[in-house]
Amino acid sequence: MSADEPLVRVDDLQKYFWENDSLLDRLLGDEPVPVRAVDGVSFDIYEGETLGLVGESGCGKSTAGETLLRLREPTDGRVEFDGENVYDLGGDRLDAFRNAAQIVFQDPFSSLDPRMTVGDIVRQPLDIHDVGTDAERREGVRDLLERVGLSADQLDRYPHEFSGGQRQRIGIARALALEPDFVVLDEPTSALDVSVQAQVLNLLDDLQDEFDLTYLLISHDLSVIRHVCDRVAVMYLGEIVEIGPVEELFEAPKHPYTRALLESIPRASTDERERDRETLAGDVPSPRDPPSGCRFRTRCPLVIPPADLEIDQDVYRVLMTLRERIERRDISLESVGEGNRFETDDGGVPDDEVPAFVATLKARLVDVDLPPRHDAVVEDALADLAAADWEAAAERLQAKYESVCERSHPGLGDDGHPVACHCYGEASERTPEPATWR
Repeated sequence: MSADEPLVRVDDLQKYFWENDSLLDRLLGDEPVPVRAVDGVSFDIYEGETLGLVGESGCGKSTAGETLLRLREPTDGRVEFDGENVYDLGGDRLDAFRNAAQIVFQDPFSSLDPRMTVGDIVRQPLDIHDVGTDAERREGVRDLLERVGLSADQLDRYPHEFSGGQRQRIGIARALALEPDFVVLDEPTSALDVSVQAQVLNLLDDLQDEFDLTYLLISHDLSVIRHVCDRVAVMYLGEIVEIGPVEELFEAPKHPYTRALLESIPRASTDERERDRETLAGDVPSPRDPPSGCRFRTRCPLVIPPADLEIDQDVYRVLMTLRERIERRDISLESVGEGNRFETDDGGVPDDEVPAFVATLKARLVDVDLPPRHDAVVEDALADLAAADWEAAAERLQAKYESVCERSHPGLGDDGHPVACHCYGEASERTPEPATWR
């Protein structure tokens, strides 16, 4: 393999889980619903480097790691290891890939069989792949335990007799038993005490040099990512939104989501006690029904307004949130006003009470002063709600405020620090400079 070629190449990897897909569902005529855990992920990992994969819980990081190792079968996409497509392998070639690519799981308590001794756990990969003689396997296990900081005298003990940090060392020893080239580290320190995390990270760093390992480190802990990684890929709702060298990404992040993650890191300096922190609007959307266009647009503080619309970002964000709530019908119309005084039998509000209904609902949903022309659009949409016409209200706001961020999906690009954000595309001239966001 050329030094310029990646050891691992992930190309448009997809992994969907399906709901309403049982035999009974099919007999009842229910349509299967895809849960898009990993949806078109692409990245490269070069020999000897550590690539960090970071994002909020539930974004698909662990599923991506397990799928590229073929612990889960993909829905679509391609993963190449040392130039070969992992999903085309079978027989001896698949066994060779299993030897060369291993994983350290997140939970050291559930990833070890409580009925097996530590010696048997570490030796199991050697037995399965028939590596060496019986004596060589016993000696190899003793050597591995000592290399990860445990004693060879502990071979006959069971997992419950060890602390969390020691169990993770056992998991690391098991992963190294077959002398792999590539290891996926799935949140290797998240279940450990803070005092133990640094020890395990330093151990992984030492083992990387000793065994010439290549790592994919999956974590939501940005301090761990910065300490260990060479490059970082940021993941949001099943997609990669930014990839860059670790120091460059931490010092000059491009994507608004990356900046929000970095803003969430606690600061030790007392000089930053009074700093203003930008918080994200809304909740993480469901992977069952992700937003159109840019998936981060429902929470982004830099959503691009339509080209003919001069509007402040904070006002536009409020209008986008109002529209999204109307589209989801996430507004209780029956509780508007004291004593439900606007409620009628047919679900509509009497004409003479519509102005009061609109004023009451606007005061509840809109917490900024709107310019007159935007105020009029919002009042017309809320008047549609007075007639219980949700679709008309949503269409009215869409016609006026639809963004390029929802019409078009931003590509990641292929430069040295790619980012999937319309702020760096053709529409970027209409957005604030990214560096001014915080």
